[in-house]
Amino acid sequence: MWIAENWEDYQVLDASCGEKLERWGNYILVRPDPQVIWDTPHSHQGWKTKNGHYHRSTKGGGEWEFFDLPGEWTISYRLGSAGPADRAGQNLLFHLKPLGFKHTGLFPEQAVNWEWCHDLIRRHARPGRPFRVLNLFAYTGGATLAAAAAGAQVTHVDASKGMVAWARENAVSSGLGDAPVRWLVDDCVKFVERELRRGNRYEGIIMDPPSYGRGPKGETWKLEESLWPFLTLAVQLLSKDARFLLINSYTTGLQPAVLSYLIHSAAGHLGGETAADEIGLPVAQSGLVLPCGASGRWQRS
Repeated sequence: MWIAENWEDYQVLDASCGEKLERWGNYILVRPDPQVIWDTPHSHQGWKTKNGHYHRSTKGGGEWEFFDLPGEWTISYRLGSAGPADRAGQNLLFHLKPLGFKHTGLFPEQAVNWEWCHDLIRRHARPGRPFRVLNLFAYTGGATLAAAAAGAQVTHVDASKGMVAWARENAVSSGLGDAPVRWLVDDCVKFVERELRRGNRYEGIIMDPPSYGRGPKGETWKLEESLWPFLTLAVQLLSKDARFLLINSYTTGLQPAVLSYLIHSAAGHLGGETAADEIGLPVAQSGLVLPCGASGRWQRS
């Protein structure tokens, strides 16, 4: 398992009975998690001193209950300190707020993928030779910021205008407001098709496709039906000097081996190495690791 274990401002304190207890900076939240099927004692004090609790409804969805939680706050993540001094050890700052369907605007487990991409770009980017990264279904920009901090030219694409604006706000707060990032509100499939026609290519591609979604003009996305044809298109955007491809998925039942097979089948002709695994977060109370989805990676040897 690939574990996001370098956080200081975030921590899974405990997990029990379908919920996880989390510290986000100075605030403690309780949110549902379908992976937590065990019922262990709620002995951590945080269960009693929480600032927010998302209650899942038996009819679908749910609602927040707040206990002295601000409408918005920030946390930071410090990228690894090894490498060139000009970008090494940079803090990424993220604005958080409670959203519908339990979210806060950040998936902390993705830090393990931010580090991987950041390290690859930092090792292979060269002065006067752009390292172009395409981030698809890019949400609030964690991977975009990690790539930009390493010196990449990033194209950030998401169908939600609000999420793209939020990502830009995170970039400015992280000191990356002037980084070479294109912020685009677009349907990812249509964008990839246009890029192929334009002849544009990238040295790295990141994608975090949803299980289900709709584009800005009502385009429908269903992962089981859409991912393979989309991946075969996206792979064509990799340049002859491409270094990596990353796919993340939260779809229940999509095993790491499936991601590995998809990537190998679509990108195996490029050579290199393919790997896939669960990603997870350490749990302070038990010392175990909470699984949080799966990621697949291809990189040139």
